[in-house]
Amino acid sequence: MTSKETPTILENQRPIEGVQLEPEIRKFSQMISKSLEISEQSEISSNEDVEGWYLWSLAPHKKKTKYYLHHYQGKSVIHADARSSASGLIVPLKAKDIQGFDLQWTWKALKNIALADNTQGHTDDAPLRIVLGFEGDKSSLPLKDQLAFDLAKLISGHDLPYATLMYIWSEKNGIEEVITNKHISRIKAIVVDSGAKDLGEWRTHRRSIEADFKKAYGENPGKLIAIGIMTDTDNTNEEVQAKYGDIEFQRRSNR
Repeated sequence: MTSKETPTILENQRPIEGVQLEPEIRKFSQMISKSLEISEQSEISSNEDVEGWYLWSLAPHKKKTKYYLHHYQGKSVIHADARSSASGLIVPLKAKDIQGFDLQWTWKALKNIALADNTQGHTDDAPLRIVLGFEGDKSSLPLKDQLAFDLAKLISGHDLPYATLMYIWSEKNGIEEVITNKHISRIKAIVVDSGAKDLGEWRTHRRSIEADFKKAYGENPGKLIAIGIMTDTDNTNEEVQAKYGDIEFQRRSNR
């Protein structure tokens, strides 16, 4: 895929024409906030509002979570406001070999989702998610998985990558638990924060993507082709707010 081709992985409901595939993740802290306050005027409503990040939704009929770039505690961050909604922001990446790299990020949950249980499809919501999409040969997968991909595209209008790995803030599930999506087995989540204990606090995580992918899937990862964020409450019909700080790749030391 060239930088001028439209990505087919976790794409927007409208094809992203002539999108620039990013070599890295652009930091929110280096972007200029358009408003010091969260307001309708500062809501991310077009692809130009946050450089390199694009809006994407799970399905046309679902209400969309609102995202704002705003100044908070001395830096620009993303504020997510979910009200019975589910959608996210995504960075289409140039295919990246993640061997030797960790993913580091900061986030803050302002409220938990009391009714959420990520092991159950009808209550699978989270105040914070980091979403990673990996390339691979879908034709090598069992027929059940291929049919699940076809059904997902029929419902959502866009393709899913060969494998998706999420880092989530869960309500009931334990730290380091691996959760397989109830509908598509090629979507898995690892719990990195849980419950209400750390609500209102900035949390920093640094993870080996390669090790976590092997832990979740039992195989080596393909190249990373997309990274996104998502705050969702469409299943529980709750309201929740959260904040995302910078997300970046960190090369591991050989020591």
